Amino acid sequence: MNSNLNAHINANINSRSAVPAIGRTLIAAIFLVSGIGKLLAPGATMAYIGSLGLPAPALGLIGALVLELAGAVLLAVGYKTRLVALLLAAYAVVTALIFHHALADQNQMFHFLKNLAMAGGLLQVVAFGPGAFSVDSRRAPAQRVAA
Repeated sequence: MNSNLNAHINANINSRSAVPAIGRTLIAAIFLVSGIGKLLAPGATMAYIGSLGLPAPALGLIGALVLELAGAVLLAVGYKTRLVALLLAAYAVVTALIFHHALADQNQMFHFLKNLAMAGGLLQVVAFGPGAFSVDSRRAPAQRVAA
């Protein structure tokens, strides 16, 4: 009976459920808010990047803005979802290692683990796709017909 319930849940989530779209939107929200924060305080962001001894803080800011803002929007609407989720997952891990590596500090440990959790959620999107309510799922039938 348990396997029947799992099959039923999986069929509903994978077919026409809004759950994947809600999940993508919730993950995208943190990138969007972070990107807006960087956009509103570019000097503080570049100073923080520079304080860690990283080269080219302005370039780092631009890269972060593009990844966070564009990535959040693309993930939320489900366009090129698997690629975007993979890029954001890699970004989350890299930023955890660079900016939150002082694991003796409880706050830094929390942010490190938060980044890893985001990467884990994004890898689920990579593995299972965008779901029904996405630009990608609307494009898929047209691509199959053309093939």
